[in-house]
Amino acid sequence: MGEVIACKPARVRIKNLLLRAYIGIKEEEIRNQQDVLINVELTYDATEAITRNEIEAALNYRTITKQVIRHVDGNRFALLERLTHEVLSIVMAHPAVHWARVEIDKPHALRYAESVSVTLEAQRTPD
Repeated sequence: MGEVIACKPARVRIKNLLLRAYIGIKEEEIRNQQDVLINVELTYDATEAITRNEIEAALNYRTITKQVIRHVDGNRFALLERLTHEVLSIVMAHPAVHWARVEIDKPHALRYAESVSVTLEAQRTPD
């Protein structure tokens, strides 16, 4: 089989990470944890990972996921926008990440709606 090397960044998706946090400004929201559903999409240059086929050469998305869990699970946030920004900052703290998008859903936040979500994205600027 011929060798094919990816020249474009790899796209990694962390889908439907379900955590619980205190999120909101109403008394009930401050007292009770609620579900939050986190989706992360990011790109990074996977050429070295593909070529070497070793974990050390790849972006460790497990590490990113663990950092998000530690930051969110059981903690307090007033606004969904702020929580989304903080998760995006965790992802972008990894220098290999070129671009990232984070969407966080708060299920049942509005009457008659399945959920409300906030999406933010960031891109690393070239040096």
